[in-house]
Amino acid sequence: MRERRAEQDRRRAREFEAFVAGAAGRLLHAATLLTGDADAAERLLTAALARTYAAWDGLHGEDPYERTRQELATRFARTHWRHRRPRGGALDRLTPQERLVLVLRLYEGVAEEQAAAQLGLPTERVRAICLRSVSAMRSRPTPPPRPEVATP
Repeated sequence: MRERRAEQDRRRAREFEAFVAGAAGRLLHAATLLTGDADAAERLLTAALARTYAAWDGLHGEDPYERTRQELATRFARTHWRHRRPRGGALDRLTPQERLVLVLRLYEGVAEEQAAAQLGLPTERVRAICLRSVSAMRSRPTPPPRPEVATP
């Protein structure tokens, strides 16, 4: 019995490691877009992956990428949306809510209805936030790069 359980645990770990090897890069990029900070993105992704791993045996055909992305969005909304404004990155001029909607809709390709259900917002509100965010990104020019300082 123990041997069977140990083999199941090893199989579970191998499956999860294969999933992480294939999906972690894209998920980390999404987390970085959301937080604007590499360290915060890694913490956010680690927490989301931990929840996915804990639920691994209960996924029953559910897409683990989708599950992890949902956990990432939920954790970001809980910790950043209401409490602090992300700093840095290409999306730094957006509010946390606008960042989340933009990343879900445009970077991850989540349908409006699905994003609205996930965020607990009406579909029209998600559409309006996305349009406003895209407009804000287009209307404000990107700051020019800082000049390199030559060292003597």
